[in-house]
Amino acid sequence: MKVSDFDFDLPADLIAQHPTARREQSRLLVLRRESGRCDVRHFGDLGQYLRRGDLLVLNDTRVIAARLFGHREPTGGAVEAFLLEALGGQRWQCLLRPGRRLRPGDQVVVAGADGARLTVSARRADGTFEVEFSVADVLALLERAGRVPLPPYIHREASAADRERYQTVYAARPGAVAAPTAGLHFTGDLLDELRQRGIATACVTLHVGPGTFKPVQAECVEDHVMHEEVYELPAVTAELVRLTRERGGRVIAVGTTAVRTLETCADAATRTVRPGTGRTSIFLYPPRLPVVCDALLTNFHLPRSTLLMLVSCFSSVERVLAAYRFAIQERFRFYSYGDCMLVLPEEAQ
Repeated sequence: MKVSDFDFDLPADLIAQHPTARREQSRLLVLRRESGRCDVRHFGDLGQYLRRGDLLVLNDTRVIAARLFGHREPTGGAVEAFLLEALGGQRWQCLLRPGRRLRPGDQVVVAGADGARLTVSARRADGTFEVEFSVADVLALLERAGRVPLPPYIHREASAADRERYQTVYAARPGAVAAPTAGLHFTGDLLDELRQRGIATACVTLHVGPGTFKPVQAECVEDHVMHEEVYELPAVTAELVRLTRERGGRVIAVGTTAVRTLETCADAATRTVRPGTGRTSIFLYPPRLPVVCDALLTNFHLPRSTLLMLVSCFSSVERVLAAYRFAIQERFRFYSYGDCMLVLPEEAQ
């Protein structure tokens, strides 16, 4: 399968640069996976497409304010650090700019952090760095001095409002550098309403890394090497998936990151999951079918991206791209702060 099979033309003005005034104001495109039929709704109508006994699986990762700025000592040269992953204690993996000028032992004073510093420990073969901070609570430092790492296709600096809006209302476990954007549309009230209607929720954690934005360079889909991300699937979630399957309910993944976690832990014989933690580089693309997930709620994704390939596993490449063309015609908003799509089996009511 060619990567070019997943290409489409998107007008630049449909790439959302800001969120809607209220989360639930987003629009919802409902795609029937077998026929390709599309319904245009609003996100607040989501409950009309779910049934008592269904299970929504949410990714409860929390986006960290991963961008830090500072100056190098003693030269005073400007430095930007983009934190990627905690390595234990006060050590982190990060990107540094200007990386070519920084060497192990160099120190950077972090702006707005009351004199806190980071020391370059090592440069990795992949061009990233290991650094060690002078403070024990690095997450608290990020809350105080860091900036929200908005995606590269949002062409503005992060604002104070992004600290709240580029975060799901159920975000609980810090570690992501990009939001699981399908969940950005939910409010606490809407989740409560769905629960009152007999629709359960469960959480997994997958800390979204910068690799989610990495372009696919290969010509053939099968030649692409997927990035790794840290995940956890708790025992309570595994049990809820089992009970949902036993009672005839549907497992509905909220976002591609929830899909990747569930399918990493899938038991194909029972269509349930095993609890566990680790790192996943699972790559889902047609004609592979999801084992655990019956339906998917997701935002609209970049052309030629691994995310679009994953979505196509829930229907077909042709029907998903036709739905994207319809969404463009209907002026849906795309990408992280954009609208969303629900891919459901044909018989769902």
